[in-house]
Amino acid sequence: MRRIFRLFRNTVFLAWLTASLFVTTLGAVAYSAKLTLQVATLTTTAVATAIRHRKDLAKAVTRTKAKGRLRRVVVAVPLAGTAAAAAFEAQDYLQWQEQNPDGTLGDYSCEVANLSAEVIDEVLNELPSLIRPSPGLVLGLLSECEEAK
Repeated sequence: MRRIFRLFRNTVFLAWLTASLFVTTLGAVAYSAKLTLQVATLTTTAVATAIRHRKDLAKAVTRTKAKGRLRRVVVAVPLAGTAAAAAFEAQDYLQWQEQNPDGTLGDYSCEVANLSAEVIDEVLNELPSLIRPSPGLVLGLLSECEEAK
């Protein structure tokens, strides 16, 4: 009788252990499937966002190039070019002033001079040598800004 009781007890324990392991395995499979689905969703979202960002960036670059091209064409006309250049510069100053409400016209001029000094060599090298001004023109403005500080 004892042997039968031990056999019964061992059988019940093994059945319980097998059921517990089976349920744990199913839970682990379900959890891994859920995580796999989340990773796939996040990957798809990331790829879509990257593609949209690239398109938006390309569109912004194209718009900036088109605006620059249009500015160059308008500035090429002597009388209208002078007025257009003044209007473009005034618009740039107003945009800068929105970002820097405490800034003055002198601060704006110094910032433009600093930025221009960084790219002046590239810009001047693209111009034909007959109409290329000297780099000292913008660099002279830069030295005035450094003295004001």
